[in-house]
Amino acid sequence: MNERKLGMAAAIGCYVFWGVLPIYWKQLEGAAGAYEILAHRMIWSFVFMLFVLYGGKLFPRFRETVRELWENKRKGALMLAASALITMNWLIFIWAVNHDRIVESSFGYYINPLFSVVLGILFFRERLSRGKWAAMFIALAGISYMTCQMGRLPLISIGLAGTFGLYGAAKKKLGLNPFVSITLETLLALPVAFWFALTPMEGMTPQFGSGSTAVTALLVGAGVVTALPLLLFSIGANRLPLNVLGFCQYLSPSLSLLLAVFLYGEPFTSDEGISFSFIWAALILFTAADFRENQRKK
Repeated sequence: MNERKLGMAAAIGCYVFWGVLPIYWKQLEGAAGAYEILAHRMIWSFVFMLFVLYGGKLFPRFRETVRELWENKRKGALMLAASALITMNWLIFIWAVNHDRIVESSFGYYINPLFSVVLGILFFRERLSRGKWAAMFIALAGISYMTCQMGRLPLISIGLAGTFGLYGAAKKKLGLNPFVSITLETLLALPVAFWFALTPMEGMTPQFGSGSTAVTALLVGAGVVTALPLLLFSIGANRLPLNVLGFCQYLSPSLSLLLAVFLYGEPFTSDEGISFSFIWAALILFTAADFRENQRKK
């Protein structure tokens, strides 16, 4: 499998996984607060990644990367920023799912590809064909229509799009081994994670170990379901142009939107349906334009 095909397979797998992940977080709704869930996502992701590094004999690479980041302050700061951005993104998403705002979170991940494309143009000198520009304008029209119909600034959506778009750009700029990178991201977030895990927040006492066995098991499992798609995302981000990676992301909010409407009964209006149609039309056009470009290169 060539590098581009591997990147596409990883990106698609990652976004499908993320699309159905609300099912997992819904199991913890009412049993644990968003901050405690976030804390255990970070803690157990780090533990899981230690096993991955051990199994892949990657500890020498890990030590080498830590030394490089310590000596190169700019890259070290970029790694700290990536860790902070993904932590904020996780918190916003968990809060949205557990407060019946999956539709709005899906909207945020529809916005994010536009943000990623802009970052690709600004920071990585990526160029778009006329077909891709047309897809951008169609997607923008759909997102603008949805925003107008909501009648308010969608803070959850903007927060998710901004944090994840910048996180993707930081990961691409760093270009680190994905296993090492995710281990470092979760390691850097551990001080905040332990504070969230031990401090009563949102009027709830910590449930880990004192609640039901099922809740404790779900909190531990949060590390695995967090780390696996991040690994796939890192593989895709290092092998695909940011504009292609951004548009693959439409898979995730589409699946989440279907779950929100058909499984959890969140309202989905005709106006939202119109916006949804715009966005899928843009995705089809973008994919077709990218396919033609690749055929010409071959």
